[in-house]
Amino acid sequence: MTEEIYLSLGSNLGDRVNHLEVALEHIADQVGKLLTISGIYESEAWGYSSDHSFCNCCVSVRTALEPLQVLDSILVIERGMGRERTPPGEAGDGYADRVIDIDLLLFGERLYDHPRLVLPHPALADRRFVLIPLKEIAPRLTHPLLKLSVSRMLDQCRDPGEVRLYRQL
Repeated sequence: MTEEIYLSLGSNLGDRVNHLEVALEHIADQVGKLLTISGIYESEAWGYSSDHSFCNCCVSVRTALEPLQVLDSILVIERGMGRERTPPGEAGDGYADRVIDIDLLLFGERLYDHPRLVLPHPALADRRFVLIPLKEIAPRLTHPLLKLSVSRMLDQCRDPGEVRLYRQL
């Protein structure tokens, strides 16, 4: 059985757009078929202060993997691209500048609660830099817990961060 999943990608170090493109190639090789890719959006760091703005995008993927297999693949991709994770409780409570960050947002309509992974992503409705590119590719997609569309979540989002289209992929 395959599922359509949604990922958010971000980079704020080095050649940000190239890092997103390389990560998408790895996702296609290791996770599943890329279905739809949003444009690239630029925003300030979220959850910590940085001099480096982020480039973000969202992608839908058709996968035969299970949620923890997708998570493990994402972590391998991040490490392979030079991502060093800051443990929670240290500088920025886990937030830091990064070459690549890949978050699993939604896995079909599944609800998943595991010590390593909670789905849907718990902060999905709180982040404009995720909701804006996600709305571009799936405006009517419904959050299985909140029962709100991506468009409606964006309308209700209290995140004041500015998010602007940087370029199309």
